[in-house]
Amino acid sequence: MRRMSDLRVRLAAVLTALMGVVNVLSALTPPLASRLKWLSPWLPLAVREGGRLAAAVSGFALLQLALGLSRRKRAAWALTLVVLTVSAISHMVKGLDFEEVVITGGLAAYLLAFGAHFHARSDPPSVRRAGRVLLAAAVFTLLYGSLGFYLLDRQLHAHFDVRMAAKQTLMMLAQFRSPEFPGATRFGRWFVTSVFAVGIATGAWALSLMLRPVLLRAPATKEERERARTIVEAFGRSSLARCTLLEDKSYFFSPGGSVVPYVVKAGVAVSLGDPIGPEADARSTIAAFARFCESEGWATAFYQVLPDALDAYRVAGFKTLCIGEEGIVRTATFAVAGNVPRALRSAIHRIERLGYRAEVLEPPLADGTMRELRSISDEWLTLKRGQEKRFSLGWFDDAYIRNAPVMVVCGPGERILAFANLVPEYRRNELTIDLMRHRAEMARGGMEFLFTQLILWARDHGYDSFSLGLCALAGVGEHHEDPPAERAMHFVFEHVQRFYSFRGLHSFKSKFGPEWSPRYLVYPGERDLPKVMAALVLADSGTSVFWSRRRVRTREVRTTTQLERA
Repeated sequence: MRRMSDLRVRLAAVLTALMGVVNVLSALTPPLASRLKWLSPWLPLAVREGGRLAAAVSGFALLQLALGLSRRKRAAWALTLVVLTVSAISHMVKGLDFEEVVITGGLAAYLLAFGAHFHARSDPPSVRRAGRVLLAAAVFTLLYGSLGFYLLDRQLHAHFDVRMAAKQTLMMLAQFRSPEFPGATRFGRWFVTSVFAVGIATGAWALSLMLRPVLLRAPATKEERERARTIVEAFGRSSLARCTLLEDKSYFFSPGGSVVPYVVKAGVAVSLGDPIGPEADARSTIAAFARFCESEGWATAFYQVLPDALDAYRVAGFKTLCIGEEGIVRTATFAVAGNVPRALRSAIHRIERLGYRAEVLEPPLADGTMRELRSISDEWLTLKRGQEKRFSLGWFDDAYIRNAPVMVVCGPGERILAFANLVPEYRRNELTIDLMRHRAEMARGGMEFLFTQLILWARDHGYDSFSLGLCALAGVGEHHEDPPAERAMHFVFEHVQRFYSFRGLHSFKSKFGPEWSPRYLVYPGERDLPKVMAALVLADSGTSVFWSRRRVRTREVRTTTQLERA
């Protein structure tokens, strides 16, 4: 059913775009002499020329509206019917083009028959702004034309007082026809053409505002955040659960008691992980969130989902793509003296001989400690030539860091050289970290020491497992039967090491003997995959485009020693 609906919507968009091309070509083609002979006694040349220009303008409008139709915009559907009506009249007026009228009528009938498929809202403030833009455009075009006709007497070889200049401009806009001025200079002829250009340009801007997807202008309310927190603490069962409560997320709540944490970037609503709530409610929540996004004019995607619910996504019509593996260490079987590689043991012993030690600081952290951690964070960001990331990671926020347990690594002289904030799971007895940052003077092997101490601390405090986070592209597309997109990603994993050490990060985490669990990207279809990937980049970096409210932030370059969850 969904595929048939998508097909009808795409066909409507394609046919509308083709109709736009037909209109433009028809406006540029002279009418048939036999029909023009019959029409001339009834309609003067000015009206026929106005019909020709109206057909051209309608064609350009249909080309723009086709994009809105592909997004299921209700406003685009209604405006297309209006433009088709104008188009049919213009074809009759300019040359009795019955063929174009029949095609226009057929397209209008198709749109009317399947109008229920076009239900996506436009952004209400943008629609109101479009109305203001149209009014301002009309006033500006009238003033621009009137002032030009009044001041350019010599260029046009015609005299206009203020009243005549305004009347001439109104006649141009009403008749869609350029007046003739014998003897006008090149600049004068350019000015007459520019009056139409100003009107068309401002009208196109207003039209684009009417078709804009719904924008998220305000963060989640305090009540929504508290409601989401209650659900996440009761049902969260992944290493991403804590990040779903950070302030960059908005929330969709299902009737069955689930929550979907998401951000909107590039016209895509990206959920961080699976819906959180009762397992029996997962399938209906996925479908409900997809319908909600469709009504807002957004594409839908889910990032880093667990393998458990893949069938539910596929039943809902989504595609799935493996994007990497999450490393999970079983603390009960982890022992530095036995089952870890010799290189890891050597690195840890070397760090210990240098006088390094690790300690967990319980919240709330003291002001002096916070200043030192902030200094480490700033130094680390400078070292990596990046800025804070968002979405699947936290950022250095004083309240966030101060109120979480933090493991610090102290070097000789008891100076703090590195830290990581500890993040416990909710439903699973598992520990992970979010931020992990260090000073440039951290000795080689310091990160191995930090992670080893984290795992041992988790074991000693009763945790069953420790999550090392996602290794992007690890284990993706290694088999011939894997989807082409995954095999392409495997090529990146194998060959693109100059810019991002995927293999180095995977090798580092493998030292700790983790079990690897696949993580997936869920997306509508191949046609939307580039847009979804762009939205993920923007969400991950905290970057905004014109339909998002966040300011631009630079994407951090991840290296082997960064070791934050991708």
